[in-house]
Amino acid sequence: MTRFTFASVSLVAAITACTPSQVGDDPGTSPDASDIGPPGEPEECPAVNFTATAVVPSISLLIDRSGSMADPIGNKTRYAAVRDALVEPTNGVVSTLEARAYFGASLYSTDAPCPKLYSVPRAMNNRNAIATLINGQAPAGNTPTGPSIDQAVAAFAADPPPVDSPPVIVLATDGLPNGCNGGDGEAASIAASAASYAAGVRLYVLAVGNGINDSHLQKVANAGAGVAAGQPNAKFYVANTPTELRTAFEDIIGGVTSCELSINGTIDESQAMNGTVTLNGTPLTYGSDWELVNGNVVRLLGQACTSLKSSTNPVVNASFPCGAVLL
Repeated sequence: MTRFTFASVSLVAAITACTPSQVGDDPGTSPDASDIGPPGEPEECPAVNFTATAVVPSISLLIDRSGSMADPIGNKTRYAAVRDALVEPTNGVVSTLEARAYFGASLYSTDAPCPKLYSVPRAMNNRNAIATLINGQAPAGNTPTGPSIDQAVAAFAADPPPVDSPPVIVLATDGLPNGCNGGDGEAASIAASAASYAAGVRLYVLAVGNGINDSHLQKVANAGAGVAAGQPNAKFYVANTPTELRTAFEDIIGGVTSCELSINGTIDESQAMNGTVTLNGTPLTYGSDWELVNGNVVRLLGQACTSLKSSTNPVVNASFPCGAVLL
């Protein structure tokens, strides 16, 4: 096992592939001819040990600046509430975590040429630049979410994140999407979220206010997380007050920066549910306590994430059937 420092604590992670003897073979029985595969095939899957390390993510904040972002949420506009939740000097999420992630931001609406993204490139310690960007714009226009996601993904392709820094898009929007020429943009947003995941960029969605139906939010969240039919739904976020908005950003961004374990190998995501992950000896449930991101990151969720961050010396262990490990 490998000991490493993560989130100001020491963790031990052992992620291994199981051999056939670990999944039911009798170790006292010698194999007969029927147990031996064709010549040249290995007789059993080799054990594989991964080294887990803290993740330093590359986060693109994709922020809706359509006209409805001037509507109130609590005692301020939605646009101002997003700004304060992110870059308020003392408690903003970017302000407190800017040294632990590469943050960039893009504001989108139907300004020409549609979609027009006003952007700040990703960088460490980028709070001031992001605050200047947000303060320099105001809500106007409509909500071309789908093509704006496409542009954010293209920006990752044009300017890739550092090695071992997983790319993430955090989408904050207050209304159902439409296209640059008007009309329904829901299908385009779902397709763009799926394309983002296919390009290796995980997407999280946060609704600012209650202007988006849960069904659409769930479809976008599932597409952005690569959720296949029959798998547990990905989480989406809805904030109806400035406090809820800050909490949602903290949950998304704090989880990415504090509760993800990067492994130097790859797991077949379609078999992730067959893995076993424990925290301090307690089994965790796939989908509600942990998930696999991009095949090489184990992310703890909800109470498991909270327990990880609050434990003095937490121990995380994981194992996967040998067929789930892609070497």
